[in-house]
Amino acid sequence: MAHLIRAAVHGDIDAMRAVEVDAGARFAEVGLGSIAEDEPMSADDLAAYVDGRRAWVIVEGEDGPVVGSVVVSIVDGHGHVDQIDVARSAQGRGLGVALMAVAEAWASAAGCTEMTLTTFRDVEFNGPWYRRRGYHDLEPDQLGPELAAIRAAEVAAGLDVEPRVAMARTLD
Repeated sequence: MAHLIRAAVHGDIDAMRAVEVDAGARFAEVGLGSIAEDEPMSADDLAAYVDGRRAWVIVEGEDGPVVGSVVVSIVDGHGHVDQIDVARSAQGRGLGVALMAVAEAWASAAGCTEMTLTTFRDVEFNGPWYRRRGYHDLEPDQLGPELAAIRAAEVAAGLDVEPRVAMARTLD
């Protein structure tokens, strides 16, 4: 079935949260049960992304269910992926790659020359997945103040149960 990426609307928020929970369950399969059990992004936070036109969903067909989403922001003057999720039933079909392309196009259109994100360094569907797409690890002294604050908040929230890393990619 064909998939369509479109701007997220308020009516997508519950589905976006459900996809985040579903995608996050995959962490339990690699021994990260505490991450799998994390609460999804709040509906209020997602509404702010929708209102700011910084959220996209991927749906099956024109009117099908939401099977993935990405939300972005500007961090230290660079585009930044705050959250990206693809439902487990839809993984392995290039949907994450397609969502990243939309996020990167948004960042380029906003005048950004780089895209950043934070992720688990060694979890196969995290750090290695991004590295195959041209992202590279940033050393702590390469982080701008806002990205350093994101990493500090992740540490404070207990996300560093496995090594995490900030990554970046120069945009075309």
